[in-house]
Amino acid sequence: MKKLIGFFFLLLPLHVQAQPANVDSLVNVLNSNDLSIKDQLDLYAKICSIYLFYDQEKAEEYTRKGLDLAEKDKNKGMISKFNAIYGRIYGTKSSYDTAFIHYKKALDFAIQAKDKNQEAVAYADIGILYARQDKYTSALEYFIKSLSVYENIGNKQACVKIMSNISSLYRGMENDERVIYYLEKAKEMAEEIDYEEGKMQVYFELGAIYHKLAENEPDKVELALEYELKAHKLSYELGHKIYQAATVQALSAIYVDYLNDYDKALKYATESLHLAKETGDQKMIAGAWSSISNVYLLQKRYRECEEAALKAWAIDSTGIHTGTDLLNNIVQSNIALGNKDNALTFFKKYDNYIKTKTNQTSRELMADMEARYETEKKEMRITVLEEERKLYTGLGAAIMVAFLLGIGLLFYRHRSATQKRKIAEQQIKQLEQEKELIVTRSALAAEKTEREIIARDLHDGIGVMLSVVKNNLSIMKSDSTLENAKADYFAKALDMLDKSIAELRRVAHHIMPATLINKGLAIALDDFCRSIPEVDFHFTESGRRFDSEKELVLYRCAYELVNNALRHAEASHIDVHLNIDEKTVYLSVVDNGCGFNPETVSMGMGINNMRSRLSAFGGCMNIYSEPGKGAEINIELDL
Repeated sequence: MKKLIGFFFLLLPLHVQAQPANVDSLVNVLNSNDLSIKDQLDLYAKICSIYLFYDQEKAEEYTRKGLDLAEKDKNKGMISKFNAIYGRIYGTKSSYDTAFIHYKKALDFAIQAKDKNQEAVAYADIGILYARQDKYTSALEYFIKSLSVYENIGNKQACVKIMSNISSLYRGMENDERVIYYLEKAKEMAEEIDYEEGKMQVYFELGAIYHKLAENEPDKVELALEYELKAHKLSYELGHKIYQAATVQALSAIYVDYLNDYDKALKYATESLHLAKETGDQKMIAGAWSSISNVYLLQKRYRECEEAALKAWAIDSTGIHTGTDLLNNIVQSNIALGNKDNALTFFKKYDNYIKTKTNQTSRELMADMEARYETEKKEMRITVLEEERKLYTGLGAAIMVAFLLGIGLLFYRHRSATQKRKIAEQQIKQLEQEKELIVTRSALAAEKTEREIIARDLHDGIGVMLSVVKNNLSIMKSDSTLENAKADYFAKALDMLDKSIAELRRVAHHIMPATLINKGLAIALDDFCRSIPEVDFHFTESGRRFDSEKELVLYRCAYELVNNALRHAEASHIDVHLNIDEKTVYLSVVDNGCGFNPETVSMGMGINNMRSRLSAFGGCMNIYSEPGKGAEINIELDL
């Protein structure tokens, strides 16, 4: 089985990037005092776009300055643009959650500014983010949205890029027919408008698909090499380092898989690593180490193969395709080196990895299908009610026209139509709320399941492995005679291992406490508060249980509020109160911290998330605080 080259989901800029040397002149112009705010914002955006491809720190610095100025000027279009750049910066660092927050802001502000081009960019950015995480269904949804907007506004260059990204997505899904369909459309359009960057991306993707097809059709090897060399040449002419790294990585794979020239393959793979490090793209760096590991394995340089694979694994072990390849390389290398224990350990990881990825994919597909089914049912009902509302509104208008036929008849018909319209509007509002609650509760259920899996894997998987290592070291110590200095080092190593095991169990416990599942909310909160000296817990009816999802929501709220009081309010004492009556649960967190004014201080994402989760179960949160007088947060939730 050939190891196919990695998938690169990249959004190219609309125009050829200026060379790094030119950025200094732009900075000098920006520092002059003769520019309007609009000109300053445009310059900030250009400078950020240039730095994005070779200096991440500079890109982040100028993005922050540009965003501050855009927010001060209340320019929604530029706020969208700078949030999009922020998203790309964090995306290259594999900080996907932070990147998604910025992309969502970029989309919201683009829609508010009625900037269709920026809206399409935001859809594409979110699609790319999902694609980098191998979430193909979500990625395809956003790519199609982006392509639709670009086609409507007639932006052919952007259409080329999006179609190329869609083909790359289908390549990851192993749907070769759709890959070639979109690539041929993109190639025809790119060559028609002579779009160099678009051709570079399309040629790269054509090389990738022919590389794959060559496994069963050897005549495709020449096409794969031809297209990758074309893309490679264009990447250097345009000064695009990301595609320079991607194309040499692709060339390395061709020389490994089909031309058996391992020296040339290693040269290209090493060059890819150097270029990837210059871009700062962690997924690209991991891909380069993976390519180097593949070459070393074929050269029977097993020690170096394992080292390269472990470096790639440390950077990015989440890819559906790369993760299995890396574990395979590590297992084969350890078998060849005679390290049977290591080989067995990583073989188990390989087996667990396949099962985990398969289960995760199945869960995501099921959750997606369920959410879509429920949403479509609500949307269909809303559509029907909308039609009813329009009908009754029309009847009201018709009755007004018939006023001369009789005041009595008019009054009767008008009142009847008005009542029905109000009922329909109330039902629409109720269904929209139910729709939001379904989505929120689905997300909470998925989060609960994931937390249980992660906590169990940490405790039963890694925790058990660390305990086995500790026992083996203890046996070695008892069976060996060590010098005093070495004995001290050995004792320190055992002590550090004990602390690591304790910390791992603490993390697993707080992700999903076993006491919360087995004994209920009150016991879990009591355990949590006892672990923190500054916190006292007060409760009644400790043995009473209720819905497990509601217990989890209340536990996470208490956990978040206590941590907020310790970190942000610098509280020295915190009281947590839990009271349960026949119909309601009351949870209060009171601290003696620095306090704040709830009317002037904007609530952070943590508080907003808590409100959203509580509202999904009909709960509410009230905050009482004054500067210098601490804070009291009360939560009520119906059983």
